[in-house]
Amino acid sequence: MVIKTVYERDLQPKNNTRLEVIPQVMTCSAEEFIFAAKYVRSLGYKELNWNLGCPYPMVTNKGMGSGLIKNPEKIDRILNKVHTETDIIVSMKMRMGYEHSREILDVFPVLEKYPIKNIGIHARIGAQLYNGGVDLEGFQRCIDHCGQKLYYNGDITSVAIFEDLSERFPSIDHWMLGRGLIADPFLPEMIKNETHLYPDDKMEVFSKYLDTLFTAAEQKLTGEKAVIRKMLSYWEYFSTMFPNPSKVVKKIKKAKTYEVYDNAVRSILESERIADY
Repeated sequence: MVIKTVYERDLQPKNNTRLEVIPQVMTCSAEEFIFAAKYVRSLGYKELNWNLGCPYPMVTNKGMGSGLIKNPEKIDRILNKVHTETDIIVSMKMRMGYEHSREILDVFPVLEKYPIKNIGIHARIGAQLYNGGVDLEGFQRCIDHCGQKLYYNGDITSVAIFEDLSERFPSIDHWMLGRGLIADPFLPEMIKNETHLYPDDKMEVFSKYLDTLFTAAEQKLTGEKAVIRKMLSYWEYFSTMFPNPSKVVKKIKKAKTYEVYDNAVRSILESERIADY
């Protein structure tokens, strides 16, 4: 077993000095889990998150990600071996099941045998991918049947939605922002801020953020097309901050060179506005 070069670079402590980083492993093999645990421990990390949430068929068809949730006996064997042979702290990222949302209920008794740090639950099943709505009744069942630390994940895309969820699940004090954070990088600060408003200089801040992402893409990718394609993938999320997302994306899609891309971004920032909640 080997660690891919790209993962080695991402995990180097010198590249992770500003935020606490928790490495994640996605596997259905105790041996692979232990290999990854020992590797991250050698770099100074104390915790390893186990991904039982990925919904994509290329993963679930191999019995990994959310495809493993329906096999609590195998989960038990893996966790037993990991806790016996390593001192790594294990946390979990899960969906509520693959085929139905009650599958996770059979896993909770297994997890409670081990000192799992916390369990992040995306309130969908794997078969949904990212389609359809989140299952809030299913998440409430998880709260009712699990005695370990839980946090919520799924479709937190605005301050209003976060407040509704906080009111519905008062026992939850940890929340995960996924696609909502990519779409609106201001969202975490607005949730924490008492006013729940965008900063007055939001367009200036957003412009600097775009420059940072662009520079990072240039350093990792080769050629204008690759960099612009990467930035387009961000803009497909960013566009939802604006009143007319399709218009914003259309401008970026037309860009084939850096010059055209820069002009498109300038046009968006000058003529569009980020919609306040």
